[in-house]
Amino acid sequence: MDGERRILGIDYGERRIGVALSDPTLTLASPLDTVTRRRGKRPPLAALERIAKEHAVEAVVVGLPLTLDGEEDAWCAEVRRIGDELGRRLDVEVAYLDERMTSVEAERGIRGAGLARREREDKSRVDAAAAAVILQRYLDRRPK
Repeated sequence: MDGERRILGIDYGERRIGVALSDPTLTLASPLDTVTRRRGKRPPLAALERIAKEHAVEAVVVGLPLTLDGEEDAWCAEVRRIGDELGRRLDVEVAYLDERMTSVEAERGIRGAGLARREREDKSRVDAAAAAVILQRYLDRRPK
């Protein structure tokens, strides 16, 4: 634990959960890790809780997978349930942010980074980058 304040960003997917972390000034988001979800198993809340505690996060931002027409569906309800439970376990505020198009933006950023093709196509890298996009959008909109 570094004792500095940070915010955790989460891109909660069906197979993988992208995780990003803010810098201590709450200005810049960076991809951190990807947590794998195992089919038929409970969501990996303990792993997310451990990551959050390791970095002493003061809040969590979760991407909300709205439908293309901006509506919430059953998957959004599941994402909210997981986010709310994580917030309860950590005793921190949880914010939800529209995540539409974040994966596309993340893939563009990865392609532009000059990585080798295998690295660019690594889905876990894209998920962590998408979490960083979600978190960065949140940080950019926060009152300073």
